[in-house]
Amino acid sequence: FPYTTLFRSLEIARQFPNVKIHSTNFNGFGPLHNFATSLAANDWILSVDSDEVLTADLIDEIEKLSLDPTCVYSIQRDNYFNQKLIRFCSWYPDRVVRLYHRGHTKFSDEAVHEQVVATGMRVLPLKNPLKHTPYRSTSDFLDKMQKYSTLFAEQNRGKKSSSFGSALLHGSAAFTKNYFLKGGIFGGKEGFIISVYNGQTAYYKYLKLAELNKKI
Repeated sequence: FPYTTLFRSLEIARQFPNVKIHSTNFNGFGPLHNFATSLAANDWILSVDSDEVLTADLIDEIEKLSLDPTCVYSIQRDNYFNQKLIRFCSWYPDRVVRLYHRGHTKFSDEAVHEQVVATGMRVLPLKNPLKHTPYRSTSDFLDKMQKYSTLFAEQNRGKKSSSFGSALLHGSAAFTKNYFLKGGIFGGKEGFIISVYNGQTAYYKYLKLAELNKKI
C-alpha cells in the first residue's frame, strides 16, 4: 500500500529491538486491525495509525485513566495539511474511538471506513487530541484516492446501484458540500484542494462500482 509506506513505518520500526513486526495479506482495514489486535500481549488496545502522533498531554491523560472494560474511549483527531490545522471540509471536529478492551469489542469488518464497534458500550471522550497528517504531497492524495475508491467499489459490489450519471452526481455533490456547506471556501488553497479531492474520490468510487456491477 504505497500511501502508508511513504511514511517509512517499517524502516523506522526496525530500528527498535523491542518492536515485533508481523505481516499478512491485506484483506481490508477492519480485518487488518483485528489481526493486529489478536497479536497484542495485553487486552487494552490503543490503535494509532502510522500517520498519527499522540500528543504529550494525551499520553499523560491516558496514563492517569482508570480504565473500564465496558467503555470505549474517543479521541479528538486534529487533522493537518500543509502544516495547518484544518477546521473545514468535515475534517474538524473528528472524534474517533481508539482505546478499547479487546475482550469486549473490536473493529468492524468493513474493508474501508472501519471503526471500533461501540454498540451497547459507553463512549467516554478524552480531552486531549492526537495529531494526524494524512497527506504530505499530491501523490498521497492520488494514492489514497486510488486505494479507497477500489475498496469502496469492492465492498459495495452488488449491494449498491451505480452508473456514470450517479458517479457525476456523487462527485459534484461531494465537492459542493465540502467547499460551500462545510467551509472549504474559507480555507484558502487548502480548502479548495481538499474539496476537489473529496469530489474526485466520490466520483471514482461510484464509477468503479458501476464497472464492477456490470460484471455480476
